[in-house]
Amino acid sequence: QLHLTMSENKELTKSLDMVQKELQEKESEMKREVSEYKARLLQAEKEHQDALAEANQKNEVGIEACRDKMNSLQHFISSQKFEIEQLKSNRAEQLNNSLKETNHILGELLKTEVR
Repeated sequence: QLHLTMSENKELTKSLDMVQKELQEKESEMKREVSEYKARLLQAEKEHQDALAEANQKNEVGIEACRDKMNSLQHFISSQKFEIEQLKSNRAEQLNNSLKETNHILGELLKTEVR
């Protein structure tokens, strides 16, 4: 019976060793997979940050272009307003001169009529 018990013990030890080896292999494989997933996650985060930085850069360039265009349009509007004011002023001056001339002619006609 001792021999049988020793034999069973040996079989159980052998079986236990095999189970422990399998567990160690599974643990190693799981650690490797975790390491792979971490590396993938880091790579994905880096790509995301790079894409975000690129998008921000493009947005900044677009915003700056819009600011430049807006400043240009504001300058154009200011120059157009100035030109309109000058035209109004010139037109008023022309009308005033024309009115003076008409009044002068009218005055001359009235003098001629009175004589």
